[in-house]
Amino acid sequence: MQVWEAIQSKRAIREFRAEPLSSDHIDRILNAGRRSQSSKNSQPWHFIAVQDKGRLAALAATGAGMGHVAGCALCVVIVVPTENERTLWHFFDSGQSAAYMQLAATEIGIGSCLGTIYEPEEAAEILGIPDGFQTRLVISFGHPADEPAAAQPLRAGGRRVFADVVHWETW
Repeated sequence: MQVWEAIQSKRAIREFRAEPLSSDHIDRILNAGRRSQSSKNSQPWHFIAVQDKGRLAALAATGAGMGHVAGCALCVVIVVPTENERTLWHFFDSGQSAAYMQLAATEIGIGSCLGTIYEPEEAAEILGIPDGFQTRLVISFGHPADEPAAAQPLRAGGRRVFADVVHWETW
């Protein structure tokens, strides 16, 4: 699969088969995030790879709409330093690593979905995150329960058209 094909076929997958991911697939996903670009090459992230079903269920309860976390084969929690003068860049860099991981997963037929942690202190307790670090972003991964994402039509609403998004030279 080419990068453009992965971009066009990527969909949020919220239901997964009860099937583990291979260690090769997990390593590939995590390495894609590790190799992503970051501001000033700071690489501020740490990834917590969660597969334990009890921990996944507890983590799912830390954010609204995160039921997909409880049913996934792997949840990657992105952890960055606590608030400081680089916080905005740390979150931007986290988004870069999340995108790389999701595209790598799409390429090998693994579905994924982003989730937002609304109760970061509870998540820190569940995951043993040390002082000086925070998390707000998770990504669930697994084998899609339904047909491959590329075969599913875009749902109503889809993506905004090019002309509504792109402005040339000025607004």
